[in-house]
Amino acid sequence: MPILQSRLLTSASRWGSLVLAALGGVSTVQAQQEPSRSAAEIDWRPRAELPESVQATLPVFCDGGYLPSGAATGAVQGDTDNSEQPLKASGLNARYEIDQTLYLEGDVRVRQGSFEVQGSQARYSQTEGTVSVDGGLISRGDGFLMTGDTARYNVDSGQFDLNAATFLLHEQEMRGSAGSLTRLSNNQVLITDGMLTTCGPGQNDWAIVASDIELDRAEGFGTARHLRLEVLDVPVFYWPWASFPIDDRRKTGFLYPQFGSSSADSGGFIALPYYLNLAPHYDATLTPQYIHGRGLFTEAEGRYLTSLGQTNLQLGYIGNDSFYKQENPGASGERWALDASTLARFRSGWTGYGDYSVVSDEDYLSDLNRSLDINQATHLERRGGFRYRDRVQYFDAYLSDYQTISERIADVDKPYAQLPDVLYGTVRDIGWLEAGLESQYTWFERDNDNLTGLDRANGQRVRAVPELAVPMRAIWGFARPSVSLDYTRYDLDDYTLGDGSFDRTVPIAEWDSGLYFDRRSTLFDVPYNQSFEPRLYYAWSDADADQNDIPDFDTDLQTFRFDQLFQPDRFTGGDRVGDANQLTVAVTSRFNDLMTGAERARFSVGQVQYFSDREVTLFGQGDATRSRSPLAGEAALYPVDNLEIRSSGLWDAETGETEEGRSQLVYYSDDYRYLASVGHTYRKSDIEQSDVAAVVPVTDRVSLIGRWVYDSKLDRTVGSLAGLEYNNCCWSFQVIHQNYLTDDRELDTRLLFQIQLKGLGGTGGASSRIAEALYGFDERERRRFGTP
Repeated sequence: MPILQSRLLTSASRWGSLVLAALGGVSTVQAQQEPSRSAAEIDWRPRAELPESVQATLPVFCDGGYLPSGAATGAVQGDTDNSEQPLKASGLNARYEIDQTLYLEGDVRVRQGSFEVQGSQARYSQTEGTVSVDGGLISRGDGFLMTGDTARYNVDSGQFDLNAATFLLHEQEMRGSAGSLTRLSNNQVLITDGMLTTCGPGQNDWAIVASDIELDRAEGFGTARHLRLEVLDVPVFYWPWASFPIDDRRKTGFLYPQFGSSSADSGGFIALPYYLNLAPHYDATLTPQYIHGRGLFTEAEGRYLTSLGQTNLQLGYIGNDSFYKQENPGASGERWALDASTLARFRSGWTGYGDYSVVSDEDYLSDLNRSLDINQATHLERRGGFRYRDRVQYFDAYLSDYQTISERIADVDKPYAQLPDVLYGTVRDIGWLEAGLESQYTWFERDNDNLTGLDRANGQRVRAVPELAVPMRAIWGFARPSVSLDYTRYDLDDYTLGDGSFDRTVPIAEWDSGLYFDRRSTLFDVPYNQSFEPRLYYAWSDADADQNDIPDFDTDLQTFRFDQLFQPDRFTGGDRVGDANQLTVAVTSRFNDLMTGAERARFSVGQVQYFSDREVTLFGQGDATRSRSPLAGEAALYPVDNLEIRSSGLWDAETGETEEGRSQLVYYSDDYRYLASVGHTYRKSDIEQSDVAAVVPVTDRVSLIGRWVYDSKLDRTVGSLAGLEYNNCCWSFQVIHQNYLTDDRELDTRLLFQIQLKGLGGTGGASSRIAEALYGFDERERRRFGTP
């Protein structure tokens, strides 16, 4: 092959520089070795041909992937500076018209550093400021690859035109084709008569086809005119204009429709969310939806972010709920709900917070709620205040009120508002002593006009619990004797048993101590450390047996659990202080893997020995005469990293009966494709339920999803979920059928769908329902397309 003379190299040096400037960082343009191959086919590799590091991150349902830019052809990345490199050119024929045009013909090769052109013809017009390359070519740059028949560059504007083009965006794994393609800048591409998809080469499961498409990689979105969505090359939807994301950044526009069916909602529904990216620090989503049998229902969500924290506002409204009026004659069809929350973190340990919820009626949450962060509830709390915390003290002051949404709840059972509630606590070292204080001031308020006796009272309560302790710790154990004084004062209105101002003082003594023993051994050739940790806890409280002249503002009897073995009081709240003279004996044993440091097993059991009867009651609840508590135990086993077995319960040695128990086995594979859990819940004379849940892959792409909850006391199913999931490397589909128990003990039904198009988001509500029912499913969703 003849080498062109040095005068040609010198004259052509400007051409090389101009081409590099026009391409704006494109590193290689070369003759296409196989003109029939698209850009995606050039860089696509079957799974077996990918490097092991890439295969490890590739989901199992993907047949292959794209190599990073440049890896397929050995091209050098576009960040190499070629301006100082000498230019070399060769060809069978060359002709140069001085100050006008440079021609190269016949197996043309032009190279400067990492920049290279190979083609049948190349022409640089100095008068027009354009460079043309003919013949099949490849243009490879930072994060993209393009092929075409001919290319034209405008030296002055930097515009790059490519005819009969195919393209591949590596980061988004998005490929496509175009009648013509214009690259206005390194991040902006215009496509005419184009198609794009995230499916692999030859897999047109879905594609967006449009007359004009603009991709803006800098902003992270694309726009298209006369756009249609095709599934298996069949058009299924048309938009005259649309905007869509090409990465995970926010962009104003319609989101994908949501649809499903629910017996509680009187049939099917379809929703069309619209997202408004109003500013970098606040946005909103408006979701109008039509529910069969009810009408037009709209939900709105707004988020506001500052340097201090975030505020969320969620609204739901339906002006004329036909089905609700039919079920509740005389009721208005106008229904609504609101949930607002805010959190602000100030300097020096201060935090402000607030949460306010309200609904129009007690059935709103079960009938309509889809997006509000409110679970099924009988009381909705409204709370706001400030708190402070540092190493030795905390302070919390707030206002709290409730909306009781169930009409079946009597006035006497409605909670009190706390207007305000102020708490302060501190722990400080004074030499070898530890001094602590817990204090609280609360003003309780409730509409008690229809009540009598103690239930009619409102007023103030001040409580302070100072404590002195002697903490003693060593590597082999600990001891902590302490004494405290529980002082409470009331100033009440509408108190019918005498003067509303009175107080109560209860002395309390505690001694908590434990020892630590350990030994090393092996199990299945794995070295482990076993600990043996006995613990003794004594509590004494000289509380007056008759405290039922004090109203019940916020007090309840604790459910006995293993943790309660080490507490002096069996009541929560501040209106009762329990009497105590008791000793807890407990022991814990742990097994730690010495190779990894992980805890593989933990067993705990304990029992309380009562030396006197418990006489303090909460209006008849809380007293007892037995001398020993049930045995309380907990167990947790982690035999392998992905298997958890947890159990807790109470066993009465006197009757030989189990009082209550909860056991659960949870398994998940490393990639979370397999999920399984088995659980059992039992409370004597109350509830006995068994539940089984699993996600089981049938093939690499198809998985079965299910959960079943059965109540042995009721002899019936109280909840179930069954579904199917399909995944491939460019889209996924979920469909679930769910039965759930309502407040009136009836099973309602939902049928929900979810479709996810990789790179373009998804629609439907199936995934969130499955995540509520199956442990680990949200993590599975996060990993489904290999996201970190």
